[in-house]
Amino acid sequence: MRSATVPFTETIAITVAKMIDDSLLDIKREPSHSEIDFLINQVKLTHADPKKQGQNVGKFKRIRAVLYWALENDVQAGEKLIKRLIDTIRGCGGFREESSNFVGKEAITNAIDAFRSEGYVFSLIGEIQPAVLDNLSEKEMTEALQAYVRRARKGSADAALLAGTGKDLMEAVSKHVIHVKWGQASSNQSFPFLLGQAFTALEMATPQMRAESNESYMKRYERSLYELGCSVNAIRNKEGTGHGRPFLPSITQAEAINAIQAIGIVADYMLMKLQNTQ
Repeated sequence: MRSATVPFTETIAITVAKMIDDSLLDIKREPSHSEIDFLINQVKLTHADPKKQGQNVGKFKRIRAVLYWALENDVQAGEKLIKRLIDTIRGCGGFREESSNFVGKEAITNAIDAFRSEGYVFSLIGEIQPAVLDNLSEKEMTEALQAYVRRARKGSADAALLAGTGKDLMEAVSKHVIHVKWGQASSNQSFPFLLGQAFTALEMATPQMRAESNESYMKRYERSLYELGCSVNAIRNKEGTGHGRPFLPSITQAEAINAIQAIGIVADYMLMKLQNTQ
């Protein structure tokens, strides 16, 4: 099943914009400017479109400008636009060599590399799926989790649940830490216990550890991170809604984005400690 949303970075923005570019060709490829109008309007980014501001720009510069604005101001809208652009390119035959709309082998190779660095698989026919984490090496797993962390810190709900797999990012990071440090898979324990195991493996402080008079101020910070991780997990929507919403319906969208960013902060610190202790 294809992912409902996709990762969104500067590299991916340029890669996808290049797929639209036909300025150096003798023929004009689809999607057309009118189709791009429709896609930009769908994700409510018309105000960032230079064409709507009276500028006469080609498809590449147009898409690049909109996506760069989204990177700075509305990541979720940018994710949606990337997904819609790729779906449209595929629908126009952009990934078939015999098609007049073929984007080219180099553009596809660039997309494969760009999405791989974010923990995704981009196929030769333009389909995008999360990498199967269980099949990755230890180094690849760490890199994939770091990619999800970067997205979570920007508030991406998709990243909080590992691209719709239902597995919580902090849970995945905790299990990875325990496997790397202790060489064993974690048993089916409660989340606070699992997170506590991972903190212990990284020699991080938890509220269960008595504070020492001469300990580092960072130990207090680590205890706060543990409490933050447990509090975010407590508002997780364990039942699921079928719409990829990771938190309880009583949580507002703004609160959910803030909580997702908190997941990114906790997971980021854990992966940083893991790298520093290897």
